[in-house]
Amino acid sequence: MIVVTGATGNVGRTLVRTLIEEGQEVTAVARRITDADVPPGVHPLAADLSRPSGELPVEADAVFLLIGGDLMMAGDPTQVVAPFADYGRIVLLSSQGVATRPDSPSHGQALAAFEQAVMASGTDWTFLRPGGFASNAFAWAPSVRASRTIAAPFGDVGLPVVDPDDIAAVAAATLTQAGHEKAIYDLTGPALTTPRQRAAAIGAAIGEPVTFREQTREEAHAQMSTFMPAQVAETTLDILGTPTVREQQISPDVEKILGRAPATFADWANRNLEAFR
Repeated sequence: MIVVTGATGNVGRTLVRTLIEEGQEVTAVARRITDADVPPGVHPLAADLSRPSGELPVEADAVFLLIGGDLMMAGDPTQVVAPFADYGRIVLLSSQGVATRPDSPSHGQALAAFEQAVMASGTDWTFLRPGGFASNAFAWAPSVRASRTIAAPFGDVGLPVVDPDDIAAVAAATLTQAGHEKAIYDLTGPALTTPRQRAAAIGAAIGEPVTFREQTREEAHAQMSTFMPAQVAETTLDILGTPTVREQQISPDVEKILGRAPATFADWANRNLEAFR
C-alpha cells in the first residue's frame, strides 16, 4: 500500500490517479478529504499531520509526504515524520530552495529541517525539489476570466516552471521503482518562460488576447501578503526578480526518470484552459 498525503492538491490528486491506474493500493490523506475526492478503489483518510494521529496506517510500502505551508513554518519535523518511520520508503516533496535559498526561513531552512527528519527516520528516502509550479498561474484565472488581463511583477525574468503532473509522474516512479534510494531530484520544466510569455500562452490556449500588466514589487508584495506570510512573500519575490544561476538551470531529472521531456508551460495552459475561460 502507498499513502499519499496532500492528496487533494495539484500534485497529490494526479499522483493518486496515476498510482491507482498502475494497480497500486492507495490511501489518500488530506484534512477534509471525502469519497468524492478520490477515484473508485482509493481509501480516503481525513487526517491532520500537525498532530499525531492513530488513524494513519501502521504499515505501508511507501508514503508521499507533502508539507503544507502552515505545517512547514510551525510544525515539528520529527513529530510529523515519526508516523511514517516504519514505512518502506518516504518520498518527500521538498523545494529547490533548500539548496538555492538556505538562509530563507521559508524556502530553505524549514524544508531542510524536514529533510533532516526524514533522513534520521531510518527508512529509505527520496527528495523531490521542484522550483516554481506552472499551476501558480491559477492565481491569474479570475482576472483572465473577468477582463482578459494578467498582472505580475518582473515580467521579463524567466524561470523553468514545472508542470505539477510531471512532479506527480516522478513521484509515482520513485514510490514504486527501485533505484531511487537516497536520491535528490531537481524538477523543472524544459525551458525558461517569463510571466509575459506565460500570459501569452494562456491567451493562445483560450483563443483570445490576454493583456499583461507589470506590477511593481511593492504591489505584488501587498497582494501576496493577503494569502501567505510576509517573509514567504519576500523570498518568493527575490526568486521571481533575481533568481540565482541554479534557479534558472534546466534540470535533466524529469527526463531521466520518465524517459520523456517535461511538459512546457503551453502544454499545461492548454490542459487547463477551462479555468481561464
